[in-house]
Amino acid sequence: MPAFSLERTPPLTPAEAWRRLTEWPRHAEVVPLTRIEVLTAPPTRPGTRFVARSGVGPVSFDDVMEVTVWRPPVGGEPGLCRLEKRGRVVLGWAEIEVRPGAGSGSRVVWREELRIRFLPRLFDGVLNRTARLMFGRAATQLLSKA
Repeated sequence: MPAFSLERTPPLTPAEAWRRLTEWPRHAEVVPLTRIEVLTAPPTRPGTRFVARSGVGPVSFDDVMEVTVWRPPVGGEPGLCRLEKRGRVVLGWAEIEVRPGAGSGSRVVWREELRIRFLPRLFDGVLNRTARLMFGRAATQLLSKA
């Protein structure tokens, strides 16, 4: 599936937007039927691993992710977090970039390439639209919840 991106411009400082988007367990609060388990000790850094388990009972899958870039926003410089998807079913990567925006707000860019092993390319369009909708909704909710 080709990569997609979405943008948000919350009225939050870059540091606060970063915090809200990178507290991994919070993602379970906004993604239905999903639990997050962080597999490594805090703080988040390159090498941090976590798994998002989505589904119900036997109809579920794991999205195993590893942080490969961890550069929080500091002193007007943008922040960047890159996650590599290392699961058996869900593959690809995600990037969360947070930079200063208008006034005291921030600009968030979420980029993602998502692949589902064994899913024919015929379904790329549906997967792309579904992923954009789901991750866009998640980003909006994470940025609006304290």
